[in-house]
Amino acid sequence: MSSIRALSFAILALAGLVDQTIAADNITSDAYFYGQSPPVYPSPIGTGTGNWASAYEKAAALNWNRLTFYLQSNLTFGVSSSVVPNGCSGNIPGIPRLGFPGLCLQDAGNGVRGTDFVSGYASGLHVGASWNKNLAYQRALAMGGEFRTKGVNIALGPVVGPLGRIAEGGRNWEGFSNDPYLCGSLAFETVRGIQENGVITSTKHFIGNEQETNRNPGVNAAGQSVESVSSNIDDKTMHELYLWPFQDALHAGSGNIMCSYNRLNNSHGCGNSKSLNGLLKTELGFPGFVVSDWFAQHSGVGTALAGLDMAMPDSEGFWGSNLTAAINNGSVPLSRLDDMATRIIASWYQMGQDKNYPAPGVGMPLDLFAPHTIVDARNASAKSIILQGAIEGHVLVKNVNNALPLKSPKILSLFGYDAKNPDVNSPSSGLSSWSLGWESGNTLPISQIAANGTIISGGGSGANTPWYINAPFEAIQERAYTDNTAIFWDFVNVNSTGSVDAATDACLVFINAFASEGIDRSGVHDDFSDALVNNIADQCNNTIVVIHNAGVRLVDQFIDHPNVTAVIFAHVPGQDSGRALVSVLYGDSAPSGKLPYTVPKNESDYGALYEPTLPVAPYTLFPQDDFTEGVYIDYRDFDAKNITPRYEFGFGLSYTTFAYSGLSVSKLSGVSTATYPVGAIVEGGQEDLWDVVATVTANVQNTGSVDGAEVAQLYVGIPGAPVRQLRGYSKVDVEPGTTIPLHFDLTRRDLSTWDTAAQKWKLQSGSYTISVGASSRNLPLTGTLTI
Repeated sequence: MSSIRALSFAILALAGLVDQTIAADNITSDAYFYGQSPPVYPSPIGTGTGNWASAYEKAAALNWNRLTFYLQSNLTFGVSSSVVPNGCSGNIPGIPRLGFPGLCLQDAGNGVRGTDFVSGYASGLHVGASWNKNLAYQRALAMGGEFRTKGVNIALGPVVGPLGRIAEGGRNWEGFSNDPYLCGSLAFETVRGIQENGVITSTKHFIGNEQETNRNPGVNAAGQSVESVSSNIDDKTMHELYLWPFQDALHAGSGNIMCSYNRLNNSHGCGNSKSLNGLLKTELGFPGFVVSDWFAQHSGVGTALAGLDMAMPDSEGFWGSNLTAAINNGSVPLSRLDDMATRIIASWYQMGQDKNYPAPGVGMPLDLFAPHTIVDARNASAKSIILQGAIEGHVLVKNVNNALPLKSPKILSLFGYDAKNPDVNSPSSGLSSWSLGWESGNTLPISQIAANGTIISGGGSGANTPWYINAPFEAIQERAYTDNTAIFWDFVNVNSTGSVDAATDACLVFINAFASEGIDRSGVHDDFSDALVNNIADQCNNTIVVIHNAGVRLVDQFIDHPNVTAVIFAHVPGQDSGRALVSVLYGDSAPSGKLPYTVPKNESDYGALYEPTLPVAPYTLFPQDDFTEGVYIDYRDFDAKNITPRYEFGFGLSYTTFAYSGLSVSKLSGVSTATYPVGAIVEGGQEDLWDVVATVTANVQNTGSVDGAEVAQLYVGIPGAPVRQLRGYSKVDVEPGTTIPLHFDLTRRDLSTWDTAAQKWKLQSGSYTISVGASSRNLPLTGTLTI
């Protein structure tokens, strides 16, 4: 949105992230970089194979021709609310003569944003921490119903880029995990669930959008124009890491892809013919349409030829009459416009939006303060899904002396700025804390924490605006009433001080780690919050720390304090934050979340992947971010460098214990193990990439005394690749003393690496290490698969 764009520039200036020094040897012309991203032309014409055939036939039946190409052009760029008066983030006007009502595009991947009578779902990172594919699907199904009821044709999510390469990344919380397999599997379920409502998903941001710093062109303090940062990614890394979850989303049928702000190998993401024409529309067989991120279009003819199909929120003069002029003078072939319009209309048909779909933006009033018809998108049946989603994303990482669950304590003492609701939760127009998820933060989110209350999401276009928020303080008081527990609290804690009643049974300290679109985080721990924890722990021998974290958060300044008995990463749980936390704290639900990222002991453990890349000479005007680490991010990097983390990827405690046994690895007979796939291109790539090559079975037993859910994880060591990579997981409920069988399928894709010479996925002959267990570093079962 334009507000987001303006915001990012404002924050950039405040934070001083653009280098002001213009050295004499600086590169001053973009021509220096020409050719670094290979050209791929022409843009492929969508053919509508497979289950898209009928949609393409209907789109073709509209009989596009030169008499109507002005109408075709109108499909390719958004219009303002003065033309289509609603509160949608973007609008495509209707074409009444064709029976096409137009399109409403609306944020975002965690629920409908910026309107009334909608729910606040757990954010992407919280879903990732649940490791629950079925719950991700149920969340998406419910969320998609709300988008549909509000008249939203295109939901601007899910997010799989950023993947989460940079620890300080401002938008990492919107995605599921920095592991491509976990991220992709949950993206698949999200696309499936939302689109079963007939809503088109816009999987974003394609591709390499791994930092907020310099994501857009701007002007530095010296008055010099500075280009968008270029993510310089090699072919192998692209396929094995960043393209992987997009591939899953496409295989699920995502009807739209949003291209990104950043440059990719020094070509703008929305004008990069290699990524759009080559990777997306050719290699991955994408039949839908590509929309720009808001104001991410930077040329007219160039973006049209490179594969962009729709510009948002408008074309800034690049298209419209200029596009039709380019067609008339031959700069852009009419066939390209035909393809753009066909892809857009075919996507509309593909989701069944031509039949009994709500009018575009019917529940998205332009002004919430003006009289308007209430369109209540909430569904009572979704309440249990929203609550369970909030519960399962909590990750217990420390629990000594059975500090948790709480057992009807006589006195509880609560501390910390994150326990209560923000003081204001009121709709407002324009750039507002309410619409951008900053209710608990500062006017501009330049602090590491949101000091004015609890957070249920991060900030920016991915935030949600729920109909109510249940904060931890409220939920604990409700439980205290039932249990006759006395509650004391101090949420002011100036200078991280506070006094503890000596008779208290437990002290709960609530802190957070905030993150927002438009600016990367300034750190992954803050001294103020750490001092608060240590001060309370010095006085209270049963101190329980709850961290609502929109991204990784270090804990080493207090984790070894002898009085810190329990720590929960509560992530960003949505509207039912308090109820979910109380369910975990009191043992109504045993914690079952696992970390979807690694928690290191120190920032230095990240090396170059800790913070965003800044402009430096000779690239002061053209910032360069070289992905020289290849696929070695997060646990792959920690494993390769033999760095011991504080908590490894996939780690999480329960109130019970589990034991693994009975590993069996079997290669299927009758399935091709030829070096390269030979199948036809379907959505997501060659169809035989999803052939099951081998199966793995094992058992997990609940060896404790209470019910619990375990996330069993399977890792594969592929020859010549990282020592282990996640390639399967299963979340199972296990009663005490019960043993549950586990089953994992391994596909050709799971076992392959990208061959840059052959430009295909390569299944090597040799031995593959198969490991199963509770986390990436707790793998008691090990076997071998021979291909």
